[in-house]
Amino acid sequence: MAEITRLFDFPYYQLEHFNIADSLVTKSNGVWIKTSTQEYIDKANTVSRALLRMGIQKDDKIAVISTNNRTEWNIMDIGILQTGAQNVPIYPTISEGDYEFILNHSGSIYCFVSDEEVLRKVNLIKDNVPNLKEVYSFNDIEGCKNWTELLIQGEDKSNQNEVEIKKKSIQPEDLATIIYTSGTTGKPKGVMLSHKNIVSNVLDSASRIPFEAGKTRALSFLPICHIFERMILYLYQYYGVSVYFGESIEKISDNLKEVKPTVITAVPRLLEKVYDKIYAKGSELTGIKKMLFFWAIDLGLKYEPYGANGAFYELQLTIARKLIFSKWKEGLGGNLELMVSGSAALQTRLARIFAAAEIPVMEGYGLTETSPVISVNDMRNKGFKVGTVGRVIDNVEVKIAEDGEILCKGPNVMMGYYKDEILTNNALADGYFHTGDIGEFDNEGFLKITDRKKEMFKTSGGKYIAPQLLENTMKQSRFIEHIMVIGEGQKMPAAIIQPNFEFIKEWGKIHKIEVGTNNIEIITNPKVIERIREEIDYLNKKFGNWEQIKRFELTPDIWSIESGHLTPTLKLRRKIILEKYKLLFEKIYN
Repeated sequence: MAEITRLFDFPYYQLEHFNIADSLVTKSNGVWIKTSTQEYIDKANTVSRALLRMGIQKDDKIAVISTNNRTEWNIMDIGILQTGAQNVPIYPTISEGDYEFILNHSGSIYCFVSDEEVLRKVNLIKDNVPNLKEVYSFNDIEGCKNWTELLIQGEDKSNQNEVEIKKKSIQPEDLATIIYTSGTTGKPKGVMLSHKNIVSNVLDSASRIPFEAGKTRALSFLPICHIFERMILYLYQYYGVSVYFGESIEKISDNLKEVKPTVITAVPRLLEKVYDKIYAKGSELTGIKKMLFFWAIDLGLKYEPYGANGAFYELQLTIARKLIFSKWKEGLGGNLELMVSGSAALQTRLARIFAAAEIPVMEGYGLTETSPVISVNDMRNKGFKVGTVGRVIDNVEVKIAEDGEILCKGPNVMMGYYKDEILTNNALADGYFHTGDIGEFDNEGFLKITDRKKEMFKTSGGKYIAPQLLENTMKQSRFIEHIMVIGEGQKMPAAIIQPNFEFIKEWGKIHKIEVGTNNIEIITNPKVIERIREEIDYLNKKFGNWEQIKRFELTPDIWSIESGHLTPTLKLRRKIILEKYKLLFEKIYN
Protein backbone atom coordinates (compact mmCIF):
# COMPACT_ATOMS: atom_id res chain seq x y z
CA MET A 1 0.00 0.00 0.00
CA ALA A 2 0.97 3.66 -0.25
CA GLU A 3 2.62 5.32 2.76
CA ILE A 4 0.53 6.14 5.82
CA THR A 5 -0.62 9.77 5.63
CA ARG A 6 -4.09 9.70 7.25
CA LEU A 7 -5.16 8.11 10.53
CA PHE A 8 -7.47 5.60 8.86
CA ASP A 9 -4.49 4.23 6.91
CA PHE A 10 -3.20 2.47 10.06
CA PRO A 11 -5.63 -0.49 10.17
CA TYR A 12 -5.10 -1.09 6.42
CA TYR A 13 -1.33 -1.09 6.98
CA GLN A 14 -1.85 -3.62 9.79
CA LEU A 15 -3.98 -5.80 7.50
CA GLU A 16 -1.29 -5.84 4.82
CA HIS A 17 1.64 -6.53 7.16
CA PHE A 18 0.25 -8.54 10.10
CA ASN A 19 -3.47 -9.34 9.70
CA ILE A 20 -3.90 -10.51 13.31
CA ALA A 21 -6.86 -12.35 14.82
CA ASP A 22 -6.82 -10.26 18.02
CA SER A 23 -6.29 -6.71 16.76
CA LEU A 24 -8.76 -5.28 19.31
CA VAL A 25 -10.01 -7.26 22.32
CA THR A 26 -12.71 -6.21 24.81
CA LYS A 27 -14.16 -8.16 27.74
CA SER A 28 -17.90 -8.69 27.61
CA ASN A 29 -19.84 -10.72 30.21
CA GLY A 30 -16.60 -12.20 31.51
CA VAL A 31 -15.28 -13.26 28.07
CA TRP A 32 -12.55 -11.57 26.00
CA ILE A 33 -14.10 -10.89 22.58
CA LYS A 34 -11.51 -10.69 19.77
CA THR A 35 -11.86 -8.53 16.68
CA SER A 36 -9.47 -9.35 13.83
CA THR A 37 -7.82 -6.69 11.68
CA GLN A 38 -10.15 -7.60 8.78
CA GLU A 39 -13.26 -7.39 10.98
CA TYR A 40 -12.07 -4.04 12.38
CA ILE A 41 -11.80 -2.61 8.85
CA ASP A 42 -15.07 -4.19 7.68
CA LYS A 43 -17.00 -2.71 10.61
CA ALA A 44 -15.34 0.71 10.18
CA ASN A 45 -16.43 0.71 6.52
CA THR A 46 -19.95 -0.33 7.57
CA VAL A 47 -20.04 2.67 9.96
CA SER A 48 -18.76 4.99 7.21
CA ARG A 49 -21.49 3.80 4.82
CA ALA A 50 -24.15 4.32 7.50
CA LEU A 51 -22.88 7.82 8.37
CA LEU A 52 -22.98 8.87 4.70
CA ARG A 53 -26.58 7.58 4.49
CA MET A 54 -27.35 9.65 7.59
CA GLY A 55 -26.19 12.73 5.69
CA ILE A 56 -22.77 13.22 7.33
CA GLN A 57 -20.70 15.78 5.41
CA LYS A 58 -17.00 16.65 5.41
CA ASP A 59 -16.06 18.59 8.58
CA ASP A 60 -19.15 17.54 10.53
CA LYS A 61 -18.36 16.83 14.19
CA ILE A 62 -19.28 13.61 16.01
CA ALA A 63 -18.68 13.33 19.77
CA VAL A 64 -17.62 10.04 21.39
CA ILE A 65 -17.72 9.65 25.19
CA SER A 66 -16.63 6.34 26.70
CA THR A 67 -15.97 5.45 30.33
CA ASN A 68 -13.60 2.64 29.33
CA ASN A 69 -11.50 1.95 26.27
CA ARG A 70 -13.23 -0.55 24.01
CA THR A 71 -13.27 -1.98 20.49
CA GLU A 72 -16.35 0.04 19.48
CA TRP A 73 -14.50 3.33 20.12
CA ASN A 74 -11.81 2.43 17.59
CA ILE A 75 -14.29 1.21 14.97
CA MET A 76 -16.27 4.46 15.33
CA ASP A 77 -13.05 6.49 15.13
CA ILE A 78 -12.00 5.03 11.77
CA GLY A 79 -15.61 5.01 10.52
CA ILE A 80 -15.97 8.73 11.27
CA LEU A 81 -12.57 9.77 9.90
CA GLN A 82 -13.09 7.96 6.56
CA THR A 83 -16.06 10.24 5.82
CA GLY A 84 -14.02 13.44 6.32
CA ALA A 85 -15.93 14.21 9.54
CA GLN A 86 -14.10 14.79 12.82
CA ASN A 87 -14.11 12.66 15.97
CA VAL A 88 -14.50 14.84 19.09
CA PRO A 89 -13.58 12.66 22.08
CA ILE A 90 -14.82 13.87 25.48
CA TYR A 91 -13.60 12.93 28.95
CA PRO A 92 -16.39 10.94 30.64
CA THR A 93 -15.59 12.31 34.10
CA ILE A 94 -16.03 16.04 33.44
CA SER A 95 -19.10 17.96 34.61
CA GLU A 96 -22.40 18.17 32.71
CA GLY A 97 -21.62 21.88 32.23
CA ASP A 98 -18.41 21.00 30.41
CA TYR A 99 -20.30 18.40 28.31
CA GLU A 100 -22.71 21.15 27.30
CA PHE A 101 -19.90 23.60 26.50
CA ILE A 102 -17.92 21.11 24.36
CA LEU A 103 -20.94 19.76 22.46
CA ASN A 104 -22.06 23.32 21.64
CA HIS A 105 -18.59 24.76 20.97
CA SER A 106 -17.64 21.89 18.65
CA GLY A 107 -21.09 21.87 16.99
CA SER A 108 -21.32 18.08 17.35
CA ILE A 109 -24.39 16.71 15.57
CA TYR A 110 -24.24 13.12 16.85
CA CYS A 111 -22.98 11.76 20.14
CA PHE A 112 -21.95 8.18 20.96
CA VAL A 113 -21.82 7.22 24.64
CA SER A 114 -20.63 4.07 26.38
CA ASP A 115 -23.02 3.53 29.26
CA GLU A 116 -25.93 4.71 31.41
CA GLU A 117 -23.93 7.13 33.55
CA VAL A 118 -22.55 9.02 30.55
CA LEU A 119 -25.98 8.97 28.90
CA ARG A 120 -27.53 10.39 32.09
CA LYS A 121 -25.14 13.35 32.00
CA VAL A 122 -25.75 13.96 28.28
CA ASN A 123 -29.54 13.74 28.76
CA LEU A 124 -29.38 16.40 31.49
CA ILE A 125 -28.01 18.98 29.04
CA LYS A 126 -29.30 17.66 25.69
CA ASP A 127 -32.04 20.28 25.44
CA ASN A 128 -29.39 23.02 25.65
CA VAL A 129 -27.46 21.61 22.66
CA PRO A 130 -29.57 22.58 19.60
CA ASN A 131 -27.16 21.02 17.04
CA LEU A 132 -27.36 17.54 18.57
CA LYS A 133 -29.59 15.33 16.40
CA GLU A 134 -29.26 11.99 18.18
CA VAL A 135 -27.42 10.07 20.91
CA TYR A 136 -26.35 6.43 20.42
CA SER A 137 -25.01 4.04 23.05
CA PHE A 138 -22.45 1.20 22.88
CA ASN A 139 -24.12 -0.68 25.76
CA ASP A 140 -27.73 -1.85 25.48
CA ILE A 141 -29.75 0.86 27.23
CA GLU A 142 -33.51 0.99 27.16
CA GLY A 143 -34.83 4.13 25.48
CA CYS A 144 -31.53 4.94 23.75
CA LYS A 145 -30.60 4.12 20.15
CA ASN A 146 -27.80 1.56 19.93
CA TRP A 147 -24.67 1.95 17.80
CA THR A 148 -25.43 -1.42 16.14
CA GLU A 149 -28.19 0.39 14.23
CA LEU A 150 -25.36 1.89 12.17
CA LEU A 151 -24.00 -1.61 11.46
CA ILE A 152 -27.43 -2.60 10.14
CA GLN A 153 -27.83 0.64 8.17
CA GLY A 154 -24.39 0.23 6.61
CA GLU A 155 -24.77 -3.48 5.76
CA ASP A 156 -25.70 -2.71 2.17
CA LYS A 157 -22.36 -2.16 0.39
CA SER A 158 -23.81 -0.29 -2.57
CA ASN A 159 -22.37 3.06 -1.40
CA GLN A 160 -18.88 1.73 -0.54
CA ASN A 161 -17.62 3.49 -3.67
CA GLU A 162 -18.74 6.78 -2.11
CA VAL A 163 -16.69 5.92 1.01
CA GLU A 164 -13.63 5.28 -1.20
CA ILE A 165 -14.09 8.63 -2.98
CA LYS A 166 -14.37 10.41 0.41
CA LYS A 167 -11.21 8.67 1.67
CA LYS A 168 -9.24 9.69 -1.42
CA SER A 169 -10.32 13.31 -1.02
CA ILE A 170 -9.00 13.57 2.56
CA GLN A 171 -5.62 15.28 2.71
CA PRO A 172 -2.95 14.79 5.42
CA GLU A 173 -3.34 18.49 6.35
CA ASP A 174 -7.11 18.11 6.94
CA LEU A 175 -8.50 18.37 10.45
CA ALA A 176 -8.90 14.91 12.07
CA THR A 177 -9.98 15.62 15.62
CA ILE A 178 -10.67 18.32 18.18
CA ILE A 179 -9.45 17.39 21.64
CA TYR A 180 -10.65 19.58 24.47
CA THR A 181 -7.93 19.93 27.08
CA SER A 182 -9.25 20.04 30.58
CA GLY A 183 -6.92 22.85 31.56
CA THR A 184 -6.29 23.75 35.18
CA THR A 185 -8.23 27.01 34.81
CA GLY A 186 -11.19 28.30 32.81
CA LYS A 187 -13.17 26.65 30.00
CA PRO A 188 -11.75 23.71 28.00
CA LYS A 189 -9.73 24.64 24.88
CA GLY A 190 -10.35 22.76 21.62
CA VAL A 191 -7.00 21.62 20.23
CA MET A 192 -7.25 21.04 16.46
CA LEU A 193 -5.05 18.18 15.27
CA SER A 194 -4.73 17.21 11.62
CA HIS A 195 -4.13 13.71 10.24
CA LYS A 196 -0.53 14.78 9.55
CA ASN A 197 -0.02 16.02 13.13
CA ILE A 198 -0.84 12.64 14.67
CA VAL A 199 0.46 10.38 11.87
CA SER A 200 3.86 12.13 11.89
CA ASN A 201 4.02 11.75 15.67
CA VAL A 202 3.29 8.01 15.46
CA LEU A 203 5.91 7.44 12.76
CA ASP A 204 8.53 9.70 14.36
CA SER A 205 8.07 7.99 17.75
CA ALA A 206 8.00 4.46 16.30
CA SER A 207 11.78 3.99 16.26
CA ARG A 208 11.91 4.64 20.04
CA ILE A 209 9.63 1.74 20.90
CA PRO A 210 11.37 -1.67 21.11
CA PHE A 211 8.41 -3.75 19.94
CA GLU A 212 8.76 -7.05 18.17
CA ALA A 213 6.34 -6.29 15.36
CA GLY A 214 3.38 -8.66 15.16
CA LYS A 215 4.35 -10.48 18.39
CA THR A 216 3.47 -7.99 21.12
CA ARG A 217 0.44 -7.73 23.40
CA ALA A 218 -0.70 -4.51 25.08
CA LEU A 219 -3.15 -3.75 27.85
CA SER A 220 -4.81 -0.37 27.26
CA PHE A 221 -6.58 1.42 30.11
CA LEU A 222 -5.54 5.09 30.10
CA PRO A 223 -8.40 7.24 28.72
CA ILE A 224 -8.48 7.01 24.92
CA CYS A 225 -9.98 10.51 24.82
CA HIS A 226 -6.52 11.74 25.80
CA ILE A 227 -4.10 12.09 22.88
CA PHE A 228 -1.38 10.08 24.69
CA GLU A 229 -3.31 6.78 24.72
CA ARG A 230 -4.96 7.47 21.37
CA MET A 231 -1.65 8.06 19.61
CA ILE A 232 -0.26 4.92 21.28
CA LEU A 233 -3.21 2.90 19.92
CA TYR A 234 -2.38 4.02 16.36
CA LEU A 235 1.25 3.09 17.10
CA TYR A 236 0.11 -0.37 18.26
CA GLN A 237 -1.80 -0.79 14.99
CA TYR A 238 1.33 0.21 13.06
CA TYR A 239 3.35 -2.47 14.89
CA GLY A 240 0.70 -5.22 14.69
CA VAL A 241 0.27 -5.22 18.47
CA SER A 242 -2.74 -7.10 19.92
CA VAL A 243 -4.60 -4.56 22.06
CA TYR A 244 -6.61 -5.76 25.05
CA PHE A 245 -8.77 -3.10 26.71
CA GLY A 246 -8.73 -3.03 30.52
CA GLU A 247 -12.12 -3.26 32.20
CA SER A 248 -11.45 -0.45 34.68
CA ILE A 249 -8.65 0.99 36.82
CA GLU A 250 -9.99 -1.08 39.76
CA LYS A 251 -9.63 -4.31 37.78
CA ILE A 252 -6.18 -3.58 36.29
CA SER A 253 -4.47 -6.02 38.64
CA ASP A 254 -6.79 -8.86 37.50
CA ASN A 255 -6.54 -7.84 33.83
CA LEU A 256 -2.72 -7.84 33.95
CA LYS A 257 -2.76 -11.43 35.20
CA GLU A 258 -5.32 -12.52 32.56
CA VAL A 259 -3.84 -10.72 29.54
CA LYS A 260 -0.13 -11.05 30.44
CA PRO A 261 0.80 -8.00 28.31
CA THR A 262 4.30 -7.17 27.12
CA VAL A 263 3.61 -3.41 27.19
CA ILE A 264 1.37 -0.94 29.00
CA THR A 265 1.14 2.83 29.16
CA ALA A 266 0.74 4.38 32.58
CA VAL A 267 0.68 7.67 34.45
CA PRO A 268 2.99 8.26 37.44
CA ARG A 269 0.10 8.18 39.95
CA LEU A 270 -0.72 4.62 38.91
CA LEU A 271 2.93 3.53 39.15
CA GLU A 272 3.13 5.10 42.63
CA LYS A 273 0.12 3.02 43.70
CA VAL A 274 1.61 -0.19 42.21
CA TYR A 275 4.87 0.43 44.07
CA ASP A 276 3.07 1.25 47.34
CA LYS A 277 1.13 -2.03 47.09
CA ILE A 278 4.32 -4.01 46.52
CA TYR A 279 6.04 -2.17 49.39
CA ALA A 280 3.09 -2.85 51.73
CA LYS A 281 3.23 -6.57 50.93
CA GLY A 282 6.97 -6.58 51.60
CA SER A 283 6.39 -4.91 54.97
CA GLU A 284 4.18 -7.85 55.99
CA LEU A 285 7.00 -10.37 55.45
CA THR A 286 9.07 -11.65 58.37
CA GLY A 287 12.59 -12.87 58.99
CA ILE A 288 15.02 -13.41 56.14
CA LYS A 289 12.31 -12.87 53.49
CA LYS A 290 11.70 -9.37 54.79
CA MET A 291 15.43 -8.67 55.03
CA LEU A 292 15.96 -9.78 51.41
CA PHE A 293 12.97 -7.73 50.20
CA PHE A 294 14.32 -4.48 51.66
CA TRP A 295 17.87 -5.31 50.57
CA ALA A 296 16.53 -5.55 46.98
CA ILE A 297 14.62 -2.27 47.37
CA ASP A 298 17.75 -0.46 48.62
CA LEU A 299 19.68 -1.89 45.71
CA GLY A 300 16.97 -0.86 43.23
CA LEU A 301 16.92 2.72 44.52
CA LYS A 302 20.64 3.02 43.62
CA TYR A 303 20.09 1.69 40.07
CA GLU A 304 21.92 3.34 37.16
CA PRO A 305 21.53 2.03 33.59
CA TYR A 306 24.22 0.44 31.43
CA GLY A 307 26.24 -1.06 34.29
CA ALA A 308 27.37 2.36 35.56
CA ASN A 309 27.46 1.11 39.18
CA GLY A 310 30.14 -1.47 38.41
CA ALA A 311 30.45 -5.28 38.32
CA PHE A 312 29.76 -5.96 42.01
CA TYR A 313 26.51 -3.98 41.91
CA GLU A 314 25.43 -5.83 38.73
CA LEU A 315 26.16 -9.19 40.43
CA GLN A 316 23.99 -8.21 43.42
CA LEU A 317 21.28 -6.98 41.03
CA THR A 318 21.25 -10.34 39.22
CA ILE A 319 20.62 -12.07 42.58
CA ALA A 320 17.92 -9.51 43.57
CA ARG A 321 16.19 -10.01 40.21
CA LYS A 322 16.13 -13.77 40.68
CA LEU A 323 14.98 -13.79 44.30
CA ILE A 324 12.74 -10.72 44.61
CA PHE A 325 12.08 -8.69 41.47
CA SER A 326 10.97 -11.73 39.42
CA LYS A 327 7.96 -11.95 41.79
CA TRP A 328 7.07 -8.30 41.04
CA LYS A 329 7.08 -9.15 37.34
CA GLU A 330 4.91 -12.19 38.01
CA GLY A 331 2.38 -10.02 39.84
CA LEU A 332 2.13 -7.80 36.73
CA GLY A 333 1.33 -10.73 34.45
CA GLY A 334 4.81 -12.21 34.02
CA ASN A 335 5.57 -10.89 30.51
CA LEU A 336 5.74 -7.13 31.05
CA GLU A 337 8.86 -5.74 29.36
CA LEU A 338 8.03 -2.08 28.98
CA MET A 339 5.92 0.65 30.56
CA VAL A 340 5.60 4.03 28.89
CA SER A 341 4.82 6.94 31.20
CA GLY A 342 3.55 10.40 30.39
CA SER A 343 1.17 13.16 31.51
CA ALA A 344 3.14 14.16 34.65
CA ALA A 345 6.62 13.93 36.13
CA LEU A 346 7.76 10.48 37.23
CA GLN A 347 9.60 10.23 40.55
CA THR A 348 13.20 9.18 39.90
CA ARG A 349 12.99 6.49 42.61
CA LEU A 350 10.24 4.77 40.56
CA ALA A 351 12.27 5.00 37.34
CA ARG A 352 15.19 3.35 39.17
CA ILE A 353 13.30 0.64 41.04
CA PHE A 354 11.21 -0.56 38.06
CA ALA A 355 14.25 -0.58 35.75
CA ALA A 356 16.13 -2.59 38.40
CA ALA A 357 13.17 -5.01 38.41
CA GLU A 358 13.49 -5.38 34.61
CA ILE A 359 10.16 -3.62 33.98
CA PRO A 360 11.62 -0.32 32.76
CA VAL A 361 9.45 2.78 32.65
CA MET A 362 10.29 4.89 29.62
CA GLU A 363 9.24 8.41 30.53
CA GLY A 364 8.29 10.77 27.73
CA TYR A 365 7.15 14.36 27.42
CA GLY A 366 4.57 16.10 25.32
CA LEU A 367 1.28 17.98 25.23
CA THR A 368 -2.07 17.61 23.49
CA GLU A 369 -0.94 20.51 21.28
CA THR A 370 2.09 18.47 20.09
CA SER A 371 0.13 15.27 19.24
CA PRO A 372 1.63 14.57 21.93
CA VAL A 373 5.24 13.27 21.94
CA ILE A 374 8.16 15.72 21.96
CA SER A 375 10.74 13.46 23.57
CA VAL A 376 10.94 9.98 25.08
CA ASN A 377 13.47 7.68 26.70
CA ASP A 378 14.57 4.47 24.96
CA MET A 379 16.47 1.72 26.80
CA ARG A 380 18.45 0.87 23.66
CA ASN A 381 21.54 2.69 22.38
CA LYS A 382 22.10 4.48 25.72
CA GLY A 383 18.90 6.44 25.16
CA PHE A 384 17.64 6.15 28.76
CA LYS A 385 18.55 8.52 31.57
CA VAL A 386 16.86 8.60 34.95
CA GLY A 387 15.36 12.00 35.82
CA THR A 388 14.94 13.07 32.19
CA VAL A 389 12.19 12.74 29.56
CA GLY A 390 14.64 11.38 27.00
CA ARG A 391 15.91 12.83 23.76
CA VAL A 392 13.75 14.74 21.25
CA ILE A 393 12.14 12.47 18.61
CA ASP A 394 12.92 12.63 14.87
CA ASN A 395 11.75 15.64 12.82
CA VAL A 396 10.85 17.69 15.91
CA GLU A 397 12.87 20.73 16.91
CA VAL A 398 13.08 22.02 20.48
CA LYS A 399 14.79 25.13 21.74
CA ILE A 400 14.92 26.66 25.19
CA ALA A 401 13.85 30.32 25.37
CA GLU A 402 15.79 32.87 27.41
CA ASP A 403 13.39 32.48 30.32
CA GLY A 404 13.80 28.68 30.23
CA GLU A 405 10.52 27.91 28.43
CA ILE A 406 10.51 24.89 26.10
CA LEU A 407 9.58 25.87 22.53
CA CYS A 408 8.67 23.26 19.93
CA LYS A 409 8.46 23.18 16.12
CA GLY A 410 7.57 20.27 13.86
CA PRO A 411 4.85 18.44 11.89
CA ASN A 412 3.31 17.35 15.22
CA VAL A 413 2.40 20.90 16.31
CA MET A 414 -1.37 21.55 16.30
CA MET A 415 -3.27 23.57 13.70
CA GLY A 416 -4.49 25.86 16.49
CA TYR A 417 -7.29 26.23 19.04
CA TYR A 418 -10.79 25.82 17.61
CA LYS A 419 -12.60 29.17 17.22
CA ASP A 420 -9.89 31.02 19.19
CA GLU A 421 -7.49 32.99 17.00
CA ILE A 422 -6.03 35.10 19.83
CA LEU A 423 -5.11 32.08 21.94
CA THR A 424 -3.70 30.33 18.85
CA ASN A 425 -1.51 33.32 17.93
CA ASN A 426 -0.19 33.58 21.49
CA ALA A 427 0.66 29.87 21.66
CA LEU A 428 2.26 29.75 18.19
CA ALA A 429 4.24 32.99 18.36
CA ASP A 430 7.49 33.25 16.34
CA GLY A 431 6.89 29.95 14.52
CA TYR A 432 7.22 27.84 17.67
CA PHE A 433 4.67 26.33 20.01
CA HIS A 434 5.17 27.77 23.49
CA THR A 435 4.71 24.82 25.84
CA GLY A 436 4.48 26.75 29.11
CA ASP A 437 6.98 24.28 30.61
CA ILE A 438 10.42 25.17 31.91
CA GLY A 439 13.25 22.83 30.98
CA GLU A 440 16.86 22.33 30.01
CA PHE A 441 19.07 20.02 27.96
CA ASP A 442 22.00 18.22 29.58
CA ASN A 443 25.33 17.70 27.85
CA GLU A 444 24.13 14.41 26.30
CA GLY A 445 21.02 15.93 24.72
CA PHE A 446 18.53 14.63 27.29
CA LEU A 447 15.64 16.96 28.08
CA LYS A 448 14.73 17.67 31.68
CA ILE A 449 11.49 19.37 32.77
CA THR A 450 11.78 21.53 35.86
CA ASP A 451 8.32 23.10 36.19
CA ARG A 452 5.31 24.78 34.61
CA LYS A 453 6.10 28.40 33.75
CA LYS A 454 2.74 29.61 35.07
CA GLU A 455 3.08 27.65 38.30
CA MET A 456 6.48 28.95 39.40
CA PHE A 457 6.23 31.76 41.90
CA LYS A 458 8.34 34.16 43.94
CA THR A 459 8.30 34.47 47.70
CA SER A 460 8.23 37.96 49.26
CA GLY A 461 12.01 37.60 49.61
CA GLY A 462 12.29 37.43 45.80
CA LYS A 463 13.25 33.75 45.68
CA TYR A 464 11.81 31.56 42.88
CA ILE A 465 9.95 28.41 43.92
CA ALA A 466 9.25 25.50 41.51
CA PRO A 467 6.24 23.85 43.21
CA GLN A 468 6.11 20.70 41.05
CA LEU A 469 9.67 19.79 42.01
CA LEU A 470 8.80 20.04 45.70
CA GLU A 471 5.46 18.24 45.28
CA ASN A 472 6.99 15.36 43.35
CA THR A 473 9.62 14.87 46.06
CA MET A 474 7.12 15.07 48.93
CA LYS A 475 4.86 12.46 47.28
CA GLN A 476 7.65 9.94 47.88
CA SER A 477 6.25 9.78 51.40
CA ARG A 478 3.63 7.07 51.75
CA PHE A 479 1.80 9.34 54.22
CA ILE A 480 1.05 11.89 51.46
CA GLU A 481 -1.53 11.19 48.74
CA HIS A 482 -1.70 14.70 47.22
CA ILE A 483 0.15 17.91 48.00
CA MET A 484 0.00 21.47 46.70
CA VAL A 485 2.81 23.88 47.46
CA ILE A 486 1.70 27.50 48.08
CA GLY A 487 3.38 30.76 49.01
CA GLU A 488 3.32 33.23 46.13
CA GLY A 489 4.28 36.64 47.57
CA GLN A 490 4.55 35.15 51.06
CA LYS A 491 7.65 34.94 53.24
CA MET A 492 8.00 31.14 52.81
CA PRO A 493 6.60 28.15 50.91
CA ALA A 494 3.97 26.02 52.66
CA ALA A 495 1.72 23.15 51.65
CA ILE A 496 -1.86 21.92 51.68
CA ILE A 497 -1.89 18.12 51.92
CA GLN A 498 -4.40 15.33 51.45
CA PRO A 499 -2.95 12.51 53.55
CA ASN A 500 -3.00 8.89 52.41
CA PHE A 501 -5.77 7.84 54.80
CA GLU A 502 -5.61 4.14 53.96
CA PHE A 503 -1.89 3.97 54.65
CA ILE A 504 -2.19 5.97 57.88
CA LYS A 505 -4.79 3.49 59.19
CA GLU A 506 -2.40 0.61 58.35
CA TRP A 507 0.49 2.48 60.00
CA GLY A 508 -1.67 2.99 63.11
CA LYS A 509 -2.46 -0.74 63.30
CA ILE A 510 1.19 -1.79 62.94
CA HIS A 511 2.42 0.66 65.59
CA LYS A 512 -0.64 0.22 67.84
CA ILE A 513 -1.52 3.91 67.57
CA GLU A 514 -5.14 5.05 67.68
CA VAL A 515 -5.29 7.31 64.61
CA GLY A 516 -9.08 7.83 64.57
CA THR A 517 -12.08 6.32 62.83
CA ASN A 518 -12.73 9.05 60.25
CA ASN A 519 -10.74 11.51 58.16
CA ILE A 520 -11.35 14.51 60.45
CA GLU A 521 -10.09 12.56 63.48
CA ILE A 522 -7.03 11.45 61.47
CA ILE A 523 -6.02 14.95 60.32
CA THR A 524 -6.39 16.38 63.84
CA ASN A 525 -4.48 13.54 65.52
CA PRO A 526 -1.24 15.04 66.99
CA LYS A 527 0.70 11.81 66.33
CA VAL A 528 -0.31 11.79 62.65
CA ILE A 529 0.57 15.48 62.27
CA GLU A 530 3.93 14.92 63.93
CA ARG A 531 4.69 11.88 61.72
CA ILE A 532 3.91 13.83 58.55
CA ARG A 533 6.08 16.68 59.84
CA GLU A 534 8.97 14.20 60.20
CA GLU A 535 8.47 13.06 56.60
CA ILE A 536 8.50 16.66 55.31
CA ASP A 537 11.55 17.59 57.40
CA TYR A 538 13.42 14.59 56.00
CA LEU A 539 12.50 15.31 52.36
CA ASN A 540 13.13 19.07 52.81
CA LYS A 541 16.85 18.31 53.14
CA LYS A 542 17.01 17.90 49.35
CA PHE A 543 16.23 21.61 48.89
CA GLY A 544 17.78 24.98 49.69
CA ASN A 545 16.62 26.65 52.90
CA TRP A 546 14.44 29.19 51.01
CA GLU A 547 12.60 26.38 49.14
CA GLN A 548 11.79 24.21 52.13
CA ILE A 549 8.19 23.71 53.24
CA LYS A 550 7.99 25.39 56.63
CA ARG A 551 4.32 24.84 57.44
CA PHE A 552 1.48 22.63 56.23
CA GLU A 553 -2.20 21.92 56.79
CA LEU A 554 -4.09 18.66 56.19
CA THR A 555 -7.47 18.34 54.47
CA PRO A 556 -10.09 15.70 55.33
CA ASP A 557 -11.41 15.60 51.73
CA ILE A 558 -10.35 13.04 49.14
CA TRP A 559 -8.99 15.05 46.19
CA SER A 560 -10.61 13.80 43.00
CA ILE A 561 -11.71 14.70 39.48
CA GLU A 562 -15.37 14.66 40.54
CA SER A 563 -14.83 17.04 43.45
CA GLY A 564 -12.90 19.45 41.22
CA HIS A 565 -9.45 19.14 42.83
CA LEU A 566 -7.93 17.34 39.82
CA THR A 567 -8.15 17.55 36.04
CA PRO A 568 -9.07 14.33 34.12
CA THR A 569 -5.31 13.75 33.66
CA LEU A 570 -4.87 14.03 37.46
CA LYS A 571 -3.12 17.39 37.50
CA LEU A 572 -3.86 19.78 40.36
CA ARG A 573 -6.46 22.48 39.71
CA ARG A 574 -4.48 24.99 41.75
CA LYS A 575 -6.93 27.89 41.69
CA ILE A 576 -9.84 25.67 42.73
CA ILE A 577 -7.82 24.04 45.53
CA LEU A 578 -6.76 27.47 46.82
CA GLU A 579 -10.36 28.63 46.73
CA LYS A 580 -11.58 25.52 48.58
CA TYR A 581 -8.97 25.87 51.32
CA LYS A 582 -8.84 29.65 51.70
CA LEU A 583 -9.19 29.29 55.47
CA LEU A 584 -6.23 26.90 55.65
CA PHE A 585 -4.17 29.37 53.60
CA GLU A 586 -5.03 32.13 56.05
CA LYS A 587 -4.28 29.87 59.01
CA ILE A 588 -0.79 29.18 57.59
CA TYR A 589 0.13 32.77 56.75
CA ASN A 590 -1.82 34.83 59.26
